[in-house]
Amino acid sequence: MPPDFISNVYVFILAGFCGFELIKRVSPLLHTPLMSLTNALDAIVVVAAIIISGRHETPLTTVLGAIAIAASFSNMVGGFFITDRMLRMFKTGKAKKS
Repeated sequence: MPPDFISNVYVFILAGFCGFELIKRVSPLLHTPLMSLTNALDAIVVVAAIIISGRHETPLTTVLGAIAIAASFSNMVGGFFITDRMLRMFKTGKAKKS
């Protein structure tokens, strides 16, 4: 295995662990802003995955890029639905019509 691959896997595992520890300690009051940030990050991942998949360097990168596009897009759309539902739960009363 090339040294670049091993260092990339190490960074991926470390980022996953740090992200899990960070999310675990977030107050429930901050959940909605955190979901909005997560949705924005997923949008960036979708764009990057489209770029990687569109290069057609190897069949493996094309397949992994397509999987990344599907996973990020479904996570992003689901996050928007969850955020919208949570925001509707916090609305008080009906809006007045002018």
